[in-house]
This record gives sequence, structure tokens and C-alpha cells, in this order.
Amino acid sequence: MLKEVLVKQLSGLYAGDEVVSVEGISSGIDQKKIATKLNVSIDSVVGDAQADPKHHGGPDRVLHHFPREHYGQYRRWDMMNGFKDAPTMGENISTVGLEEAQVNIGDVIAIGDVELQVTQPRSPCFKLNHQFGHKEFALAMQVSGLCGWFYRVLKPGVIDVADNIVLLDRLSDISVRDAMNIYFSPEFDAKAYNKLAVCDGLAQSWVCSLQRRVESRKIESWEMRLFGPQK
Repeated sequence: MLKEVLVKQLSGLYAGDEVVSVEGISSGIDQKKIATKLNVSIDSVVGDAQADPKHHGGPDRVLHHFPREHYGQYRRWDMMNGFKDAPTMGENISTVGLEEAQVNIGDVIAIGDVELQVTQPRSPCFKLNHQFGHKEFALAMQVSGLCGWFYRVLKPGVIDVADNIVLLDRLSDISVRDAMNIYFSPEFDAKAYNKLAVCDGLAQSWVCSLQRRVESRKIESWEMRLFGPQK
């Protein structure tokens, strides 16, 4: 079994279960608070919640990890209305020095006594546009791939902000960045879809979506997810 230290210490841990209405849309993205520890069960984080459990959360998306340095890039692109930093992406885990090209789908990692598995990149949605005051923020995240990733929980326990991130096992050769490029390419590619769909550890919702594409021979519309209800 691999035992490679990916990050020697976390930059931050965050949780929050408050839900507010933003322009008539329920959201919990801006309600995370700094935590010194996260109590992680098999399907949730104590004191953490999502406003839309149909499209967020669930066993394949228990924790969201977002590289803190991405905030600087979005600021340089002038994609934010005012200064924003962690945890305004709604993340639970923040780090510096670990990004999408270094993390693979299916990676099994340990943080403290918790074992997690990387399941999918974050699929950006229009709520980010409201959060950062830019009508194309979600689109920019989709195109750039600066999105972070989700974990399922293999072994519950407690994550401490002083814990290291240790890679225990690598089950695929597809990075989170590769997965973003395959899934969100505007060009239909059945071969790439099939390769990603059988990737060990991939979130079931992504597996089903890729299989539907191959069967239908077309890519689903992303308009609603990226831009929301059009008034």
C-alpha cells in the first residue's frame, strides 16, 4: 500500500448547516464556518448540510476539497465581486500545494483516522454566479477545471486541522483534471467516456451520465446548471 504524504498540514476545515435564500434560491454555500475538527460519519459531516440534497451531498459527495490557491487565480481573472477567500466555495477542506492534476479519481487517502476516496470533480452550478457576483463564474470554473473534488467516506472518524493528507492507494490513471476535461469537453468522445465510466471509485451519478451519453450519442445541455433559471 502506498503511504505518500501529499500535504503536511491542512490550511483549514469548515462546516455549516445554515441555509439562506439568495435571489429566491436556497443555498448553504456561504454559511461555512472555521472548524478545528470535523466529525465525519459514513454519509455526512456533523454540523454540515446542503440546501439541495438532490444535486449536492450524498454518499459520493460527503466532503468537498478546494485548493486555496485557486482563489488567487479567480481574483486575477477579475471573477469575484470583492475579496473572497476560503470557505466561500462551500468547501470542507482547504489546502495549499495540492491541485486537480495531482489527485486521481479513486485515490484512497487518510486524513487523521479518517479514510476517504476521491469520487469526482466539482460540477459547477449557477449558485457560484450569485456567490461571486459574476454571471459566468460557473462557466469559468468548468472551462478552467479549477474546481476542487469530492470524497466518499470509507472509514469514519475525526479530521483535525493539524492532520496530514496521506495517499494510501491509487486505483486509476485519470486525474481529477483529466476527468473534468473528458466530462466537460464540448466534443463527443465515446471512447473517453467509456474509459472514465469504468474508473474505479467514480461517483455513480457520473457513471450513469456517461453511460446515457454513449447510448444517446449526445451530450446533455448544461445551460440550466451553469446559468440557472432564465428570467
